[in-house]
Amino acid sequence: MSTAPGAGDAAGAAAGARTVAVERRHPPQEDALTWEPSERRVRGAKGGTTVVDSRRPVLVWEPGQAVPLYAFPREDVRAGLLHPAADPDTGAHTGSETFYDLVLDGETVANAAWTFPVPELSGYISFEWFRRAGRGLDHWYEEDEEIFVHPRDPYKRVDAIASTRHVRVEIDGVLVAETRRPVLVFETRLPVRYYIPPEDVRLDLFTPTDLSTGCPYKGTAEYWSLTAAGPDVPPDIAWSYPEPLPAVGSVRGLIAFYNEAVDITVDGEPQERPVTGFTAALKQPR
Repeated sequence: MSTAPGAGDAAGAAAGARTVAVERRHPPQEDALTWEPSERRVRGAKGGTTVVDSRRPVLVWEPGQAVPLYAFPREDVRAGLLHPAADPDTGAHTGSETFYDLVLDGETVANAAWTFPVPELSGYISFEWFRRAGRGLDHWYEEDEEIFVHPRDPYKRVDAIASTRHVRVEIDGVLVAETRRPVLVFETRLPVRYYIPPEDVRLDLFTPTDLSTGCPYKGTAEYWSLTAAGPDVPPDIAWSYPEPLPAVGSVRGLIAFYNEAVDITVDGEPQERPVTGFTAALKQPR
């Protein structure tokens, strides 16, 4: 990875003064842009080239978004790689009108960066994350650990706890998993997920798929679909983390199901199917 940029190569450095510190404005409001400073060193790269390297990032929550983004002081961003967007995507981010294309090694990434339209963040630039938006920077690091999809929210907890609850999972009336040794994952603002040892799952009823997703809290997941699924059963209904991040290491190799699309009974009590941000996506044809 290339060496981090100096202030002389940073967007807006010609303006002279360094970016002032922003004040803490958390907790976020549903209908307002909120932000707060972070003390983590954050780096973003495209391929092997560092585009931003900052010890003064700001976490930004956009209205209606469950996860934050980072914004960075202009002097911590490589200016020479950013150009005014040829076709600004002005509807993409909370009233933003200033967008930049990233031009690197002959490749142009449209609308890879933008600024937020509030005075307190006028000296900051934010970037798209490839694994979240399909464009933008493709490698991100907090300190020296790579993270994926979006920044970790300091107000979010993810706890993986071993349990002896009796968990049964049915799909279309067919028992596909039953265990008394699950690991329960409690994640802020999401329903509890029941991770089940593969020995307690009818894997003969499932087919591995090529879907892979990343989570900044848990790692990279692999998926299974029900082989003989009815029309109301979505694909990729079960997943596992073969190499989870250390904080949730106890789920390694265990299998979970979307509560939103299966019937789960815990200690003899049927659980209601929750409605979450995944519900609508599970109903979409793939």
